[in-house]
Amino acid sequence: MSQAGRPLCGFLNVLKPPGMSSAQVVGTVRRMLNGAKVGHAGTLDPEAAGVLPLMVGKAARLFDYMQDKEKAYVAEVAFGVATDTQDAQGTVTAAGENWPDEAALRAALERFTGTFLQTPPMFSALKQDGRRLYELARSGVEREIPPREVTVHALELRAMTQPHAALLAVRCSKCFYVRTLCHDLGKAVGCPAHMRFLLRTQSGPFTLETAHTLEALERAREQDRLCDLLLPPQAALAHLPMAQVPTGLEKAVRNGGHLPWRRFKTLAGTQAEQGSPFCLWMDGALCGVAQRQGDEIKLRTWLGE
Repeated sequence: MSQAGRPLCGFLNVLKPPGMSSAQVVGTVRRMLNGAKVGHAGTLDPEAAGVLPLMVGKAARLFDYMQDKEKAYVAEVAFGVATDTQDAQGTVTAAGENWPDEAALRAALERFTGTFLQTPPMFSALKQDGRRLYELARSGVEREIPPREVTVHALELRAMTQPHAALLAVRCSKCFYVRTLCHDLGKAVGCPAHMRFLLRTQSGPFTLETAHTLEALERAREQDRLCDLLLPPQAALAHLPMAQVPTGLEKAVRNGGHLPWRRFKTLAGTQAEQGSPFCLWMDGALCGVAQRQGDEIKLRTWLGE
C-alpha cells in the first residue's frame, strides 16, 4: 500500500546489477514492497547491467501502451573468440587473431546501421514450439531461427580498448540483440568476436540518470520513503494524447457507461484517430486508457479503484 493507504501504481526505474536475472530483481523489489504486484517492462540478460523499468500494481496493465520502441546501450565487443551464447559466459566456438584496427572496425560498423534483418541467438528467451530457445540450446537441440527486422538508429565507436576490443554506443529498436551485433561484427571483420560487457542506458522514457540501485531502494524502504521513488503511470505514456473526463461523465467512466465522443471534442489539441489509444484524466490523476470508436469512447484499461 502507498503512504496514503491506496494501492501502489506506477513505475520504478531500477539500475540492474550484473549477475542478477530480471526475475530476481523483480522478486527483490516485490519483497521490499511487501508482496505488491511487480513485473519488468523488458528483460535484461543476467550478466548485463543498466535500466530495468519495473511496473508496480495496476501499472502492469499499461505494458502494451508503453513507449518502448527505442533503447540505448554501451557495449564492449571483444575480438579473438566467439562463443555459443555470443557473450563472455558461453563456450568458445571459434578463435582467431586477425585483430581489426580502428579503420576496419569503423568501416564494418556502417553495415549495421539503419533497418536490416537480424537472426536472434539460440541462447535467448524466444519460444519455439512452446519452449524457450535457451532451453533447447542447453539440451543440445539446434533450431533454425527466422531473422527479424530491426533498426539501429545510431552506432558509434567510442574507443578501442585492450586487449583487442572496442567500446560501442548503440541506439536501436526493441527486439535488437547487442550480443548478436558483436558476433556479427566479428564475422564482418574476419575475426571471431563476442560481447564482453553490456550496459543499457535507456529503455523508452527511462534513462540511466534516473535509475536507482537496489541498495538505494533498500535504504529508501528502511526510511519508509520507497513510495517517493515510484514514478506515476503517465511517466511511460507521454507519447499518447490525453483528455480530461468531462463534468458529468465521471460516474459513466467508473461504471462502464455510455461515453459520447462529442463530449470529449479534442485531445491534446488534435482530433483522436479512430482506434488509437489516449490517456483519460479524472480528479487530477490518470484513470485509464481509452480509444475512440466511431462516435463513442471505449475504456480499454482502468487504473482507478
